[in-house]
Amino acid sequence: MNLYRVALLYILLVNWQVKSGEAMAGIKDVLYVRFKVTDLQAQKQFLNDFGFQTQIEDDLLMARGTDSSPYIYLAEASDTPAFVSVGFEAESEDALRDIAAIDGVPVETNALPGGGLIARLIDPNGFAVEVVTQIDHSPELPVAGRSGLNDGSTKQRLGQRVALDASACLIKRLGHVVLMVEDFPETFDWYQQRLGLLISDEIVMDQDGQEQTLGAFTRCNRGATFVDHHTLFFIHAGQADFNHAAFEVANWDVLMQSHYTLKKAGHQHSFGVGKHILGSQTFDYWKDPNGFMLEHFTDGDLFNESFGSHKRSPEELLGTLWGPEGMPGQ
Repeated sequence: MNLYRVALLYILLVNWQVKSGEAMAGIKDVLYVRFKVTDLQAQKQFLNDFGFQTQIEDDLLMARGTDSSPYIYLAEASDTPAFVSVGFEAESEDALRDIAAIDGVPVETNALPGGGLIARLIDPNGFAVEVVTQIDHSPELPVAGRSGLNDGSTKQRLGQRVALDASACLIKRLGHVVLMVEDFPETFDWYQQRLGLLISDEIVMDQDGQEQTLGAFTRCNRGATFVDHHTLFFIHAGQADFNHAAFEVANWDVLMQSHYTLKKAGHQHSFGVGKHILGSQTFDYWKDPNGFMLEHFTDGDLFNESFGSHKRSPEELLGTLWGPEGMPGQ
């Protein structure tokens, strides 16, 4: 069989899988967000106060957490602030090439620290989506811990005072990104076909006897492996915009320490502290110097493929187990 026929068969297979709705490839997790900001030094100070470990190299601001990725936040200077892209890590080079083949985009050498390979996509809303693999991961950093908890029924700390571990980095990882999109069904179909996302909770309401979808929490599909309740949350808004990015911290004490560090430094608080019903995260939302919203969270739900997909109400979306109700930024 000549190379032309092999290539033709491969393209036909790709098109069949896409049309049939089958996920093409495996995604480990969301990895980073990228922005343009007006002042790199001011942004660096905010990110330091937020709990990242940061550096500026060749006019690129890079921030990492305690997990092994060399970066989970990137920013370049610009007169006009903007959300640039969201990045995901593919499970393998084959997975990355399968994703790239759907849109016919090249797989290129990744110029960012850690190297590896990258494919650059554009979703139906005009958002840039970058998928990387084979990045050289860095050694993990010490995670801020604490001595045992004494709750009402279980006493883990006996004969000692509370001790909080000092850590130069309080953020662990990027947990999820929330995007406002023009059309939810079209958007989810695009991401499901390329990244294999599953719906965890679809937000639906009744309108004149018809079920209307307001958006959905979606998660990575890693089979039996447990993953975050949501990796991307799409809000059916009739317009495309960045809503927020959420970064996991080690525990409740770190979240509250960060809250008061940011408050003392004079940064703009947005929403919280509270605990969501859907996803169960304890949350705290802040605005950076350019008005982009970043969230601290801890204690979120983990589910695997067997959890399935569920329909939930707007009241559950806007409600909390405790804390302020509503949506951040309202």
